[in-house]
Amino acid sequence: MIQRISEPVSVSVTFNHRSHETKPVSIHWAGRVYPVERIGLRHSYRDGISRHHVFSVVGGSLFFRLNLNAENLSWTLEEVSDGLPD
Repeated sequence: MIQRISEPVSVSVTFNHRSHETKPVSIHWAGRVYPVERIGLRHSYRDGISRHHVFSVVGGSLFFRLNLNAENLSWTLEEVSDGLPD
């Protein structure tokens, strides 16, 4: 079931200076830490002057959709899914 969240979260990331790649490593949400095991799709879009980078990641048995606002460098957890049908 997909649950829309839209909450600010803390995300630990790594950055590779050679490939210029930013990767989420863990998500800190609701008093728990979810290690990111896999990164799925990634895309970006503009909302006015703000650029947003969206990451779909897997942590444990959950799927997360994370949004990085590049203007203020804040992370938002947009969705969580357990992979089961609604």
